[in-house]
Amino acid sequence: MASPTSRLLLLARRADRCRSLHLLLPRSVHAAGVAAAGAPSPTMPPPPRLPASASVRSYSSAFTSVHGERSSSEYAKIRKESLETQFGRILGSSSRKLFADRGFGPFLALYRAATISFHVVKLTIWHLLLNDMHKRAEKFRETLIRLGPFYIKLGQALSTRPDILPSAYCQELAKLQDQIPPFPTRIALRTIESQLGSRISDLFADISPEPIAAASLGQVYKAHLRSGELVAVKVQRPGMAPLLTLDALLFHMIGGQLKRFAKARKDLLVAVNEIVRHMFDEIDYVLEGKNAERFATLYSHGKDNSEGNTSIKVPKVYWNYTRKTILTLEWIDGIKLTDAERISKANLNRKKMIDEGLYCSLRQLLEDGFFHADPHPGNLVATEGGSLAYFDFGMMGDIPRHYRVGLIQMLVHYVNRDSLGLANDFHSLGFVPEGTDLPAVADALRVSFGDVRRQSNDFRGVMNHLYDVMYEFNFSLPPDYALVIRALGSLEGTAKALDPDFKVIESAYPFVIGRLLADPSPDMRKILRELLICDDGSIRWNRLERLIAAISAQSAEPSNASGAGSGENANGSSEWRSFDMHSVVAATEDLFDFILSRKGWRVRVFLVQDIIKASDAFLQEATFPYIFDKEGKMGELSPERSKMIRRLVNAVQSFRQAISLAPDAWSAMLIRTLLKPESQKFVLDVFLSLASHSSYKIPETFWLCMSRFLNYLDNQDTL
Repeated sequence: MASPTSRLLLLARRADRCRSLHLLLPRSVHAAGVAAAGAPSPTMPPPPRLPASASVRSYSSAFTSVHGERSSSEYAKIRKESLETQFGRILGSSSRKLFADRGFGPFLALYRAATISFHVVKLTIWHLLLNDMHKRAEKFRETLIRLGPFYIKLGQALSTRPDILPSAYCQELAKLQDQIPPFPTRIALRTIESQLGSRISDLFADISPEPIAAASLGQVYKAHLRSGELVAVKVQRPGMAPLLTLDALLFHMIGGQLKRFAKARKDLLVAVNEIVRHMFDEIDYVLEGKNAERFATLYSHGKDNSEGNTSIKVPKVYWNYTRKTILTLEWIDGIKLTDAERISKANLNRKKMIDEGLYCSLRQLLEDGFFHADPHPGNLVATEGGSLAYFDFGMMGDIPRHYRVGLIQMLVHYVNRDSLGLANDFHSLGFVPEGTDLPAVADALRVSFGDVRRQSNDFRGVMNHLYDVMYEFNFSLPPDYALVIRALGSLEGTAKALDPDFKVIESAYPFVIGRLLADPSPDMRKILRELLICDDGSIRWNRLERLIAAISAQSAEPSNASGAGSGENANGSSEWRSFDMHSVVAATEDLFDFILSRKGWRVRVFLVQDIIKASDAFLQEATFPYIFDKEGKMGELSPERSKMIRRLVNAVQSFRQAISLAPDAWSAMLIRTLLKPESQKFVLDVFLSLASHSSYKIPETFWLCMSRFLNYLDNQDTL
């Protein structure tokens, strides 16, 4: 039997394959549309006049998407199995070591089990006495605090799992903080000496008498090395590995009772296993040091300077002073992002810092996949020189490409309020069980979109409204996405410290579109097509117009016109919001190739219909007074046609501005496209369809146009 890893690779290779599709078109569309679009048929009769009924886009129940089959959820299942197997090996190895190395292991387990059981019994009594969900959630949080570091970390992680717990519990657990008293410094110093094999006086010139920061897993001291460097020494709490192992094993004994009290879903234990797997990573400080270096290699760039250019900074790891429970890093002085007064005194550009942090985070999540899972204000500070410094690389995520592409697709569907597309994404990525009524999920999401629009549209607001949908339909978040939700929530919370109006989803959308345009891989091109083309083949003109307008807007930006604006240089933090025009041209050419291919014949059918509809608007008598009227009045033109003409004019103007940004690239692409036989055939078919459909109107409209034009010239002479 193939291993989970090999099965994952096999599925990933097959993700973009499409099967042949068939569509039953209405008889009225087939006559003119199919022939004009060059659809596969034995013969190609001359395109007859397109009747009025052709504008009705009705399809049979046999309809399938022009984009091919949607991805299966099989990848998510295999990925989940692979991670659970990995966790089983880690926990099994740790538990064997616990009971083999410690003669008092069974007694420790018995004592810890009695302590946990006592608190669980108290919780059960509260369960019987309290009926209010919010009060139960509060007691649940208080119990986790009393149970210690493992359960505090567990509660923090579960606060981002609306698929496991009701929303009342998620909101209450979000209040959990690492408010645990530090352990004695003498124990910390003894740990340092035993791990590094030397006396403190031989290792450091000086070290702070008390920790400068303490959390549930360890605490940090400030010190000078003998060589003079200022460093931060992170020391793990004694006995964390055995305590974590023991609590993880015992949780399976009492997890059922906690699950009943919190009304948790059936896969609570599966979620806890994933959370514990990350906890084991957090207590391995050698792994954290490697994570820091990998993060620096991928994302750290630039240096502090007097010009205020923002960069990403990661502390250097001192490996000679680092062990499994000791981590020594470069000391970086920084300003907390919540300290508005110090940031103002340092004259730091808040917008640049937000842009730089957002860009770095989006690269982590959507490009490379290796991301900081907890960028809260305590782990991200501003330096005096304008850099953003990241700390604490214990909780990191490594999201596979399959899920990165899925995240981009979900963001696109959410921003465009495509509830059915989002429901299909949830299914293909393994969020919902097989057999779930996806139209019902889409309806619930549509209601949620309305609630979000009426209230808060920030990430936490979006998630709060999605909590009930996730819980109602028994969602099960893939392990990788649980950390993504936490990372996005922390990112938005951190950015709001600098800008209270910041919204991570809206701010991320330009980056997402830029990725779709720049990445020529089949899966990204498919998402771009789905953004602009409906499943039935019709074109989403409103989205296309917005995209063209966004691209053309670059031509009006001073920085693009002059090469560098005031306060923005070539490496400015807002540069990522711009589109690379060569990537835009390449994406446009790929889109043309799809439309002209055999798979795109239904798109051509609708394109012919839309072209004919636009020509009808321009050939209408009332259009021509508008053309020659100084005031730009539309005369008797219907509101619908008036709106269409204005949209066409604006779209053409935006497209011209986009072409002006890279005229050579656009010209070369258009020439290549027009030289293709498929393109020439389609242009000819469009011309014949227009001629056939408009033949009865062209003579009349021509003479009316000439009359209006002569009248216009006569008025000009009079003036």
